[in-house]
Amino acid sequence: MVQNNEFMLVFRYEPSNDYQPTAAEMNEMHQQWGAFIGNIAIQEKLVSTYQLGFEGKQILADKSVTDGIYISDSQTLSGNMVIKANNIDAAVEMAKNCPILLMGGTVEIRSIQPM
Repeated sequence: MVQNNEFMLVFRYEPSNDYQPTAAEMNEMHQQWGAFIGNIAIQEKLVSTYQLGFEGKQILADKSVTDGIYISDSQTLSGNMVIKANNIDAAVEMAKNCPILLMGGTVEIRSIQPM
């Protein structure tokens, strides 16, 4: 019996104000993401996926609110994907094909648990 656990892939990358991709590069990136997500969906292992925007606010512990997104070690979250996999190693193998890696970004694979 195949067990499908759920894992979240968290995508991070370093935003740059100095370099803006060309229209052709953006098109190529969209195709790469479409192929990556589509491949997982065809295997019926895609649960959900979201790309995060650049507009945001943060609420701090003292309930004060600041404008902007959180950037740590020059990286910010760019999105996430929840997938089904037999185990974390299988999820890692799927994540190795993520286009964020071609952009110098990272993928963190985490087990998820219902609340």
